[in-house]
Amino acid sequence: MKLFAKLVLAASMLLPASGVFAEALLMDKIAEEPGNSSAGMLRPHRYMSMHQVRGRFGEPASIVPWVGDPPITRWVYDDYTVYFEHDRVIHSVINR
Repeated sequence: MKLFAKLVLAASMLLPASGVFAEALLMDKIAEEPGNSSAGMLRPHRYMSMHQVRGRFGEPASIVPWVGDPPITRWVYDDYTVYFEHDRVIHSVINR
């Protein structure tokens, strides 16, 4: 019984690490995609304010009102979508 408990404990300690590893691989893959800001498409970057995004990239094609707590707002442009938490960019993704 003690061996089983040790195996369960060991397995549970490995699960969170595998999730972090998979997320890191996904983020690396996104960063390598053609058209990403590092590959030539200029997009809003993290921590820019809504005011800065509007000034640099213009008005979005549409604005999806905030949802949740903290409030998450989406601005949809022709080529990408920008996600804000309160008034700061948390992510921008290429539209497919």
